[in-house]
Amino acid sequence: MSADKRSKRITRRRFLGTTTAVAAAATIVPRHVLGGTGEIPPSETITYGVIGNGGRKDSGMKRWPCCKRVAVCDVDAGHLGGEPDNQTRFVDFRRMLERKDIDAVAIGTPPHWHAIPCIAAAEAGKDVFCEKPMTKFIAEGRAVADAVKRYGAVFQIGTFGRFGAQSADNKANHKIIKYGLLKSLDGVVGTAGAKNRTGNPSLPRQDNIPESLDYDLWLGPAPYKPYNAARVHYSNRFYWDYEGGDLTNFGFHSLCPVQWIYGKDDTSPVLIDPGPCPWPQHPDAVREYSWVECTYADGLRIVMTGGAHKASYDRPKEKSRVGVGDLDEAGRKRYDELPDPPALVEFDVAVKTRQQAGGGAESSHRVSTLMNLANVAIRLNRKLQYDPVNEQIVGDEEANRFVNIPMRAPWHL
Repeated sequence: MSADKRSKRITRRRFLGTTTAVAAAATIVPRHVLGGTGEIPPSETITYGVIGNGGRKDSGMKRWPCCKRVAVCDVDAGHLGGEPDNQTRFVDFRRMLERKDIDAVAIGTPPHWHAIPCIAAAEAGKDVFCEKPMTKFIAEGRAVADAVKRYGAVFQIGTFGRFGAQSADNKANHKIIKYGLLKSLDGVVGTAGAKNRTGNPSLPRQDNIPESLDYDLWLGPAPYKPYNAARVHYSNRFYWDYEGGDLTNFGFHSLCPVQWIYGKDDTSPVLIDPGPCPWPQHPDAVREYSWVECTYADGLRIVMTGGAHKASYDRPKEKSRVGVGDLDEAGRKRYDELPDPPALVEFDVAVKTRQQAGGGAESSHRVSTLMNLANVAIRLNRKLQYDPVNEQIVGDEEANRFVNIPMRAPWHL
């Protein structure tokens, strides 16, 4: 949906609210229409459909009382709460997106099924709430961020850590780094943590595919692998074809606020250095890592820790934050002249006002890029140089293949 059409949709909501109030002077109108105590009027309700009704479902959307679920889609019909009817219960998300009365979608699928529905939803004029991590590989994230911008959609990632990271010290740190008020950040190190559960490197084929599950559609763009129950639903995250292990699973919760605190929502690291870990890594199952150090062009390092391979990060660091006291007189003057970081906007407000939400597509893409680069370095057991503008790994053809992983036909970006 174009920006003009979106503007008309919001204008219509406001129009309905106005005309309802006028009509109330001449007739008795039910409370749910007017929005009486405890009631939200239709003009202020955000209707949404769920794509992926498994463990996470639409739990993030319940944060906003004005959001109302009107449809659900899942490739496992056992998750639909009834037989598929292509009206309120769908197996194919594309059919659900045909409903004109749906304002937004909540995407709770495994990450290998994030990018395509995100793009399709934005193209269909829907706003998007997507569970983390945003995407499985870097080119997907760029495609989603570009689609959200192209179609004027609102996007919010399904984690809210950055909303709680708005302290005065964090805002100062963000502002100083974002505007480059210090020439060098060598010695400044931020950290983020994640778990490191692993997959089974020798999954046997199982022939008992549940009748309710469309396994081929569940795989979607992922390579075909024989069915095993461990591949689907929760434990899918421990296999490279579908997610990036706990580093991308829990890592997003930790890295999303860290990236904001250090003012890096619009860029990516230039050097990625993995700590000691078992090698070679398994081509199918996620295995152990220790830590990964990511260095930005200004010298800032962000280190991901928490790996099951116990090797501590012991490189020198001077501090974990910067502040106004680190600036010279000219820097402090410039600091006072520059705007403070804007308040982060919640998804429900963003949908109604057509602002971008606090966990928007571009920043979420950069968080996913950070984690995906870390995983590539772990899998190849070597340092990587990255171009954050062209979003390519430099001088390493093998590593660069992980930037844009081919999709299984007929699926494509």
